[in-house]
Amino acid sequence: METTLVENLPQVTAAGVIIKAVLILAIISALAGFGTFIERKVLAFMQRRLGPMHVGPYGLLQIAADGIKLFTKEDIVPQHANALIFKIAPIITAATAFIALAAVPVFPDFTVPEFIPLLGGTFVPSIASDLNIGVLFVLGMMAAGLYGPLLAGMAQANKWGILGAARTAVQFLSYEVVTGLSILAPIMIVGSLSFVDFNDYQTAGIGSWMIWQQPVAFVLFLIAGFAETNRTPFDLLEHEAEVVSGYATEYSGMRWGMFFIGEYANMITISVIAAIVFLGGYDAASTFGWLTIMLKIAFFFFLMLWVRAAWPHVRPDQLMWLCWKVLMPLALLNILITALVLLG
Repeated sequence: METTLVENLPQVTAAGVIIKAVLILAIISALAGFGTFIERKVLAFMQRRLGPMHVGPYGLLQIAADGIKLFTKEDIVPQHANALIFKIAPIITAATAFIALAAVPVFPDFTVPEFIPLLGGTFVPSIASDLNIGVLFVLGMMAAGLYGPLLAGMAQANKWGILGAARTAVQFLSYEVVTGLSILAPIMIVGSLSFVDFNDYQTAGIGSWMIWQQPVAFVLFLIAGFAETNRTPFDLLEHEAEVVSGYATEYSGMRWGMFFIGEYANMITISVIAAIVFLGGYDAASTFGWLTIMLKIAFFFFLMLWVRAAWPHVRPDQLMWLCWKVLMPLALLNILITALVLLG
């Protein structure tokens, strides 16, 4: 029976993977731009403001206006900066964010309609690269994103940029540990690093969701996710309350924009991981199942905006105290208790 089922599955071709990669780049880039508009509107609503209103109906053309501004603004490279590293750093940030998305399911499988020339009949999978170590791959690529802001700050020949780069390294490295430890306990229960296996483990309905078995891991992962995506109250990488902008102080135009496209792409990645690992994932055979996971992802994205509107910033020392003296011991304790329960 298993052989028959495998034979009946559509064959994933190189063309299908390339189509999926292009769609991920196009759709997530567009969502990153639209996310800035949604963030402004959500913050304005919660703070009794209007937000963008004068650029198109309800300010909808603000997205196009921002895009035109970023693409046409002068691209300045400071005189004493290391020009090569200065130019490469934003590419690293955006690239690692999109590479991480290659191993998570973004939208359902589909087949290109036959009437489309050359590509008709091509099967496009839900995951561009269905790795059996998908969780490890995504966390590793998000950790590699540290090099973008770090190199950006160090290449500027600007003390504020260097300080911002140092603060970036401390925050990312610290909370990457918490992210990995928080998700280790669910991995022990499922016995796999594949997102597909996590999804299949929770197919029995809402009662089988991992959040009920691992509530502590869920909270730890969510807090660490806020820190890794540079969201309030942990947005110390380019602290908006300061006159300077940390590692991005000297950047302008689209190079500046690439840092924030990477940030919004990472927000989507964290939302996808949280939805699949802790909130039941998706039903591959049902369009409604995919609609459900889209709503879960949208909820986590909205939660990040909500927290920004409602929560004050923390100081760097408070950030480190929370990580090493609260979150990390809780993560280790959760792993120990999970191991004892599994062995018992």
